[in-house]
Amino acid sequence: MTLRPLHHAYGDRVEDIPLTASDGTELGLCRIAPEDGSADRPAVLVLHGLTASADMFTLPETRNLTDVLLDAGYEPWLLDWRGSCRLPYNEGRVRYTFDDVALYDIPEAVSLVRKRIGNRQLLVVAHCIGAMCLSLSMAAGLVPGLAGVVAQGVFLTPKMSWKTRARLHFGGELLRSRLVNIPTDFKKVGMWSKHSLIFAEVSLGAECKDPNCQILQNDSWGVGGSLFVHDHLDDATHDRLAYLYGTVPMWILPHLRSIELAHTVMRYNDADGRYDALPKNALDNAGKFETPLLLLSGSDNRFWYDSNQLCREVLSRRYPEMDVRYVEVPGYGHLDTFIGRNAALDVFGHIVDFLDECRSAGTPV
Repeated sequence: MTLRPLHHAYGDRVEDIPLTASDGTELGLCRIAPEDGSADRPAVLVLHGLTASADMFTLPETRNLTDVLLDAGYEPWLLDWRGSCRLPYNEGRVRYTFDDVALYDIPEAVSLVRKRIGNRQLLVVAHCIGAMCLSLSMAAGLVPGLAGVVAQGVFLTPKMSWKTRARLHFGGELLRSRLVNIPTDFKKVGMWSKHSLIFAEVSLGAECKDPNCQILQNDSWGVGGSLFVHDHLDDATHDRLAYLYGTVPMWILPHLRSIELAHTVMRYNDADGRYDALPKNALDNAGKFETPLLLLSGSDNRFWYDSNQLCREVLSRRYPEMDVRYVEVPGYGHLDTFIGRNAALDVFGHIVDFLDECRSAGTPV
């Protein structure tokens, strides 16, 4: 398998670490070394969302999350789990569910990082579907001892608009019967293909003329919702959207539908004993969480809406002893909390403040 090179400005400070999950799936993992060569920093494992990749955390054109973590005294580790657009799985017919990410990818990446860092603290910053899968890993007790977790956009209690719900449950099944995936890059589609109608639909009412932007910002892959506030992106980031966000696999929709119907993260594979380690319902097992949680969201998130605010309310009511907080970033959407040109000023401070608090309160594990 060829992993697409990471787009970054760190030179030889990026260490690529071979990682193959125990089910045979090749993943991507890299460590960004501090400029001073220090080897005693707390480690932060960073998880992207579905169709994204570690590239969203290393944008050279902005002050990105990796820059901020390094300057704040942390050692970033970036995981490309099997839903990454740097990997080939979403483009082809290799099937997986979020169960695989929760059972294999995240716990085994955590285990490898722990072997490298010894008794240093390990924290996690997770985005979107990466955060949902992490919640299932945590509910299963597969990633114990984390010093702190930041979950952006959604975590345990996904909440979508009625329009997105309807399209996901009804239109999604129709699309799944006709398409293997939906590309983000219009150049791969062209004017006359089975995907052309989707690009035509998402262009309706769009202010931006770029079809790669329309399918993300105006009507996310045709299922409704918007993934970012357009004015928050640097021009260079906007021009690279099709590079940063890849193909959506249609065969992942049944698991996403089951999660949306339950309004919590659910195990999908009930007939395969390999997945018995995962709880059927992650929320019912959230009492196992022993790590402080920061649930983060933009106030204008028009894909997951107030999912994380709801999650904080539910967890606080069910588990009043749990350390869980919610921070809402005014004016931000979903992806722009990480890829926005001013995210370092408006968003990342909340993340670093929380990590610093966990760092000073915790003990090495």
